[in-house]
Amino acid sequence: MSIKVLVVDDSGFFRRRVGEMINADPLLEVIGYANDGKEAIELNKQLKPDVITMDIEMPVMDGIEATHRIMAEHPTQIIMFSSLTTEGATSTLEALEAGAVDFLPKRFQDIAKDIDEARMLLCQRVRALGGKPAARKPAVTTARPAADKSAARAAVAPRPAPPAEKTLAIPTPPADAPRGGKIKLVAIGTSTGGPVALQNVLTKLPGDFPLPILLIQHMPATFTPTFAERLNQQCAISVKEAADGDLLKPGLALLAPGGMQMQLTGTRDNPVVKIVQGEASQTYKPSVDITFTSIAGVFPGETLAVIMTGMGADGREGARVLKGYGSKIWAQNEESCVVYGMPAAIVDAGLADKVLHLDEIGKCIVSKI
Repeated sequence: MSIKVLVVDDSGFFRRRVGEMINADPLLEVIGYANDGKEAIELNKQLKPDVITMDIEMPVMDGIEATHRIMAEHPTQIIMFSSLTTEGATSTLEALEAGAVDFLPKRFQDIAKDIDEARMLLCQRVRALGGKPAARKPAVTTARPAADKSAARAAVAPRPAPPAEKTLAIPTPPADAPRGGKIKLVAIGTSTGGPVALQNVLTKLPGDFPLPILLIQHMPATFTPTFAERLNQQCAISVKEAADGDLLKPGLALLAPGGMQMQLTGTRDNPVVKIVQGEASQTYKPSVDITFTSIAGVFPGETLAVIMTGMGADGREGARVLKGYGSKIWAQNEESCVVYGMPAAIVDAGLADKVLHLDEIGKCIVSKI
């Protein structure tokens, strides 16, 4: 049975374009079109789609308000279309907090070299989200620190994890580096569904959290500064977008900048963040694998690495390296993932020391430390 899609946009041209791309996939079917958010709410009730593609800026009712209403009344998986600007980043993050689970740039040329690649990426995202209905989404506050949130979502059936992008250069840790010693660093990697999942985890950490944290979220370059600032406002710990030369500090979470690669260099006594330009051949910029593997050269057996919701298998090979040196690897469970891809790759490879519901991860990090 095909995955049913509702396309929402005030531009007739864009509606037709998206509809044609989705209908070209034999597993997908557009069952309706809406001109604005108000119409989307009504058609969602009538047609009961599996997935909605939603524009943000529309007359009558915008996509953010429509998402709030849909997730409160008839929850459905929602993919937002947005511009890759600072304003677009803010609006997209508001939409994700309202209950949308993924986003794509409205200019397809920003993510694809041609229309065929754009069609593949769009349909891949829709298929990944179309397995089960979404969970009802509670309102999100922006107080500092934020209240405990529950954002569990239904997940699609796991699929075979794709192969690693390429063989990673495995660092040689110092001869005196502890193997399986006391945790000195927390590193978290995530993708689709990650912004809300990271918020859930990080808002549970106290302001005096004793360890540094590295965050790797698949996200465009124009989004990561806004996302880091948003997390900083919501959390008791400090959060900032990582910059080249940053030092690790207790209670400071550094978010990998979009379009770049974040690596850890230096020594156990003086670890330093290195930000390098992402290469054209790299699928993920930032890449969880690249960051995790670099960590193994500094804190090989003293890292708690957590892989949360996301498509694909990024993080699996980096986690394999860390695990081989004695670090601990945790994975988010299928029930609470938006897309059970990256965590499934960890579990299927036998790398997970713990498999946890999203709502347990933050509390377990605190208790572990």
